[in-house]
Amino acid sequence: MVNLVCEAILPDCPMKDVEEIEKSIMTTYKKSIWAKFLKAISDFDMIQDGDKIAIGVSGGKDSLLLVKLFQELKKDKRKNFEFKAVSLNPGFRNSDLDNFKNNLDKLNIDCDIINTNIWEIANEKAKDYPCFLCAKMRRGILYTQVEELGFNKLTLGHHFDDVIETTLINMLYAGTMKTMTPKVPSTSGKLELIRPLIYVKEADIIDYTKTNGIRAMNCGCTIEAGKTSSKRREVKNLLAELEEKNPGVKQSVFNSMKNINLDYVFGYTGGKEAE
Repeated sequence: MVNLVCEAILPDCPMKDVEEIEKSIMTTYKKSIWAKFLKAISDFDMIQDGDKIAIGVSGGKDSLLLVKLFQELKKDKRKNFEFKAVSLNPGFRNSDLDNFKNNLDKLNIDCDIINTNIWEIANEKAKDYPCFLCAKMRRGILYTQVEELGFNKLTLGHHFDDVIETTLINMLYAGTMKTMTPKVPSTSGKLELIRPLIYVKEADIIDYTKTNGIRAMNCGCTIEAGKTSSKRREVKNLLAELEEKNPGVKQSVFNSMKNINLDYVFGYTGGKEAE
């Protein structure tokens, strides 16, 4: 049976000191997270000298890790770039927002929070399924704010599993063959979106989060919490079943996006847009 409830990730212990958490990135998770983060940046030439990079922080496990990785990267004095954590509050409950701010403080993350009422507006205008409108509004506001602050790049916390889930969602429900790319220009063309976690598996991010005692924000959204079905949740569970029966299925889906033979498709279109 498909589980449509957004499950919380419970830490295994109280949050460790930030120094110990940072050390774990370069020791315990050096191979599974740090090396893959560096490889993605290198493979896709994501960062250049003089870049001003905004890091989109949702408060979840992926974006909190992403900021810590950039903090470690910045310690390399050969890297000439600036970065700043930026968060969009779509209307979190006070308890969720307090937990988010507490995590930022304990993890030594300086983050600008942009307060909005996106969830309220989306639920009013599209009550049956507000996800599309919500996502569109969040992207529009975040991109605009980041551009106005003078950044030329926005980095997002999408990981390996997000890529393969998006691939299948587009195939199964949209009838198209596309996925999240490592970097892509924003709709306005003023920003470049980059995804340095594209090689990092969600299971390793979860392990890092739990082992270090980080109580990352769960979905505050009523849609993901089970108000209606989530196509991403359905696909995630389908992939888990397939991977259990045939280890390597996820990697094959990921690799397929690098091995498209245009001689064996009915047709194709060109052009990129920010996902």
